[in-house]
Amino acid sequence: MNLSLRHMKAFSALAHMRSFTRAAEHCCLTQSAFSALISNLENDLGVKLFSRNTRNVELTAEGEAFQDIVASLLPETERALAEMRDHVERRKGRVALAALPSISSGILPGLIAQFNAAYPGIAVQVQDVASTVCIDMVRNRQVDFALCAATTSSADLEVEVLARDTFYFICQDDHPLARKRRLGVQDVLGYPIIGFETNSSIRQHLDAAIYPRQWLHSHQVNSLSTAAGFIAAGLGVTIAPTLALFQFRLAGLRAVALSLPINERDICLARRRHATDSLAAQAFIALLRKHLTAAMRSLASTLD
Repeated sequence: MNLSLRHMKAFSALAHMRSFTRAAEHCCLTQSAFSALISNLENDLGVKLFSRNTRNVELTAEGEAFQDIVASLLPETERALAEMRDHVERRKGRVALAALPSISSGILPGLIAQFNAAYPGIAVQVQDVASTVCIDMVRNRQVDFALCAATTSSADLEVEVLARDTFYFICQDDHPLARKRRLGVQDVLGYPIIGFETNSSIRQHLDAAIYPRQWLHSHQVNSLSTAAGFIAAGLGVTIAPTLALFQFRLAGLRAVALSLPINERDICLARRRHATDSLAAQAFIALLRKHLTAAMRSLASTLD
């Protein structure tokens, strides 16, 4: 049978009001349409639910049994449909994403705040992990999508470039190169740099950019904030992308634009191919497409 919400509401109204006229008005139906709805329900069930004559409408024994069923089903059905309407209209939902630590701590908080203002009922969950882990989490369905460094599309992965990152030479403001407007690779190759772990997307891009030549390293660290502390203490210099400039706001530091042979690093949106994004995820992705590039441009002026 085809038991619909309309059937249950019509039955419940008639069982309560015991009048076809009043129940039809309550359901905003004509009396003939309401009567047809009740008849259709009884035909589908194969049993009379109401005894009616010109003066009275009464529940049959089967009608009383059905009333107990509807009393349980109707609120749950209405709740479920209301829940789905909340999701469709983006009043509720969840977005789970993985993102590079530099994105998660730099650009992403402001974008999440914008999103929360527009969709206060949607929860945003962020995993700040390395680029390769971002991809693994997408493939393993642990997140809806990822914001990662350059990667390629594959049979199971769809990749969209959302923005492009460039690089800066970070040093103390009394360094010999600190007052230059722009530097080339030859300007900086002679300076040992504070490097990052080999699984870092920054390290991987920098190594690829000058291959087969190699950078000189004075120290190796895990985090951008550690690199900033080292530079502030006079322990060296580093090279960092636009996304990371906010980490180098310490007094006495300077960022100088650097031209590399591979000068731009793609910042990508990675999703499972052929997956259907939730409405909440669609809304967040739309925000990223609209605002990510502008947010990165604003970071470029952080140390100006």
